[in-house]
Amino acid sequence: MEGLFSLLLFAGLFFLMMRFGCGAHMVHGGHGRHDAASGNDTDPVCGMQVPAGSGYAKSHHGVLYRFCSRSCLDKFDADPQQYLGKEKEQS
Repeated sequence: MEGLFSLLLFAGLFFLMMRFGCGAHMVHGGHGRHDAASGNDTDPVCGMQVPAGSGYAKSHHGVLYRFCSRSCLDKFDADPQQYLGKEKEQS
């Protein structure tokens, strides 16, 4: 019974650390283009607003990008620099 209690205690601590501590940045996606006011991300291919947590996501050089469709994700995969250059011009 003591082993079960220890397991549950460590599992609970692990969950709390991943949810609110060192792993929390993994949950919300981190460092992509995100509009905090609306809670949306901007698709770098078509410029459409994508609600956070929906659509397709891809991490490129440590930055998370969200895409409205699989088609936009495939276009980005084919030539990321084309769309990253366009994004820098808009900023």
